[in-house]
Amino acid sequence: MHAQRKPSRSIELVAAGLMLAAVGCGPTAFNDASALVITGTKPEPEPEPEAPAPPPRVEVRSNKIVINEKIQFEFDSAKIMEVSHDLLNEVADVIKKNPQIKKIEIQGHASAEGTADHNLKLSDRRAKAVMEYLSGSGGVGTSVLTAKGYGVTQPIASNDTEDGKEKNRRVEFVIVEQEVTQTKVEIDHDGNERILTESVVE
Repeated sequence: MHAQRKPSRSIELVAAGLMLAAVGCGPTAFNDASALVITGTKPEPEPEPEAPAPPPRVEVRSNKIVINEKIQFEFDSAKIMEVSHDLLNEVADVIKKNPQIKKIEIQGHASAEGTADHNLKLSDRRAKAVMEYLSGSGGVGTSVLTAKGYGVTQPIASNDTEDGKEKNRRVEFVIVEQEVTQTKVEIDHDGNERILTESVVE
């Protein structure tokens, strides 16, 4: 019998190389059960954009006190609806916080529905009802307020549409007299203001 021959050294190396290649081509398994730790701080979430603030309901302009809501009256009446009391209280507060306003004409306006005479009288009664509320519940001095109805004579929109008619039915607060002051100031080296003179402009 022939003795079994041992494989040559070169064959052993080739076989070992094939085994290593086979191991290298396969998936790599990780036996470590520990979690991967990521260092650093988590980025802050993007802040939600802020909704724009609603405009104030009552604003003082150069020649008017503008209300951004309507004063509501009962149908074909000068009775102010309760839903508008808060709005009128705000108007009263604005008047009292602006003592430079010396005289306001409360103007009532109407749409073209109905007769001109009826609308003139209704708008006048509504203007006077607002004046009575401001001088009563609102605590505004009567010397500051006057009231007048203008009926259909000063429309701000077309009376051919319901939207236009609704815009024309309104109450406005026109500033007819106010005290305007002129101030002269001096600014020092630190940026502080010092009033030198303050006078009333006639």
